[in-house]
Amino acid sequence: MQNLHNDFIEQIREMGIDVDALIRALDTDPSVAIRPNLQKGFAATTDADPVLWCRHASYLASRPAFTFDPFFHSGAYYVQDPSSMIIDRVVRHLTDDRRPVNYLDLCAAPGGKTTAAIDALPEGSLIVANEIDRSRAFILRQNVIKWGADCCVVTNDTPKRIGSLRNFFDIIAADMPCSGEGMFRKDSQAVAQWSKSLIRQCSQLSRQIVADVWDALRPGGYFILSTCTFNRDENEEIVRLLVDDYDAEPVAIPCEHDWGIAPAIDSAAPAMRFLPHLIRGEGLFMAVVRKPGNGSRYTPKSGRSRKTSQKVPPMCENLLVGSHILSSDGTVITALPDDRADAMRYVADSLNAIYCGIEPASIKGKDIIPSQALALSRYLNRNNITTVDVDYPEAISYLRGEPITVDAPKGYVLVEFEGAPLGWLKNLGNRTNNLYPKEWRIRNTHTPEQPTRVVIGKR
Repeated sequence: MQNLHNDFIEQIREMGIDVDALIRALDTDPSVAIRPNLQKGFAATTDADPVLWCRHASYLASRPAFTFDPFFHSGAYYVQDPSSMIIDRVVRHLTDDRRPVNYLDLCAAPGGKTTAAIDALPEGSLIVANEIDRSRAFILRQNVIKWGADCCVVTNDTPKRIGSLRNFFDIIAADMPCSGEGMFRKDSQAVAQWSKSLIRQCSQLSRQIVADVWDALRPGGYFILSTCTFNRDENEEIVRLLVDDYDAEPVAIPCEHDWGIAPAIDSAAPAMRFLPHLIRGEGLFMAVVRKPGNGSRYTPKSGRSRKTSQKVPPMCENLLVGSHILSSDGTVITALPDDRADAMRYVADSLNAIYCGIEPASIKGKDIIPSQALALSRYLNRNNITTVDVDYPEAISYLRGEPITVDAPKGYVLVEFEGAPLGWLKNLGNRTNNLYPKEWRIRNTHTPEQPTRVVIGKR
């Protein structure tokens, strides 16, 4: 790899990492892996190599043009760095009693670890996915909607504001802003911007984030620290801070020796280091600590949200299956799982929430317009809707926002590709209105002669 800073190379050598092996690994192509959407019933239909630390995930032989795969847009799978998929194992280990928890993904965009947590957490859990950068928060929102669950609140807020939700979370996962050394193979900008001063800035920011959000974790709860960098200042030293200054107890996550995951460096606290010359994935650090004490999480009082208080049109009652509480602000319908509704309202009212539960429809005059979230939700009630299955060229045209012709009754029609929902159109008889969200549309005008197919199918 070209242009690696001499100070970076010396730092790696001082940490006892094999510099030559690491640099050779950074000169190779990154691994590509997918994690199927288990909640929608999808699985990889291939004998490709599995990602050993994440159930059902698998490597791909090469990187296809995911943009041209309708299943990708349907939320049938998520493309994620294999190292980051360790969150599946960590969350499952921390919740092995399978009791529902309140889970915070603090720095969540673009959504890989959030969607993995949705699948890994016990049924009945609540997930708050936060991103402080507004544009990235809307990418996070899009990926949460594609995943199709009803148990997530997406917020665009600061760690300090989240910290005001005292004792509310059982688990907080913080993928800290970092110097990005582990992404050098994928991101030339990370190489160019690297400096010792950047490491110091990121380390200090991590310390501040911990201080800001710590009160939101209940006594006895778990804090998951992760970065995509190698140096100790942003990794082991933050774990040391948690142990020494916050009396946190390090927690070991069982891993198989032959996976190639390295331990912490010069630290007695257990941690997991993913090094590109030892595993098939990018650089990652992850460690878990337990907050001292034992205590129940805060349970908000039952009540109606101040943001959604208008009457819901009766026709909306049959949009979803499952037990949901519907509400409206006069423009958007919101549906919350009834066993978590109070907690989700509490989060939405306390923070800057940009998405909550499922927003199955919007109201325009007397018209109820089904949403993209409803189309991709695993709770969609199919009893009262019209569906049409399109071929591959039609699917790509639809995903570009182009009008397509369908043989269907007038009204709202769900467009599917090989049974995977893509979104809605409104059939007016002589023409159709494509309702696929403008900001989600494929911008590339090319249509492959052969369909782009990632090996995915129904379980």
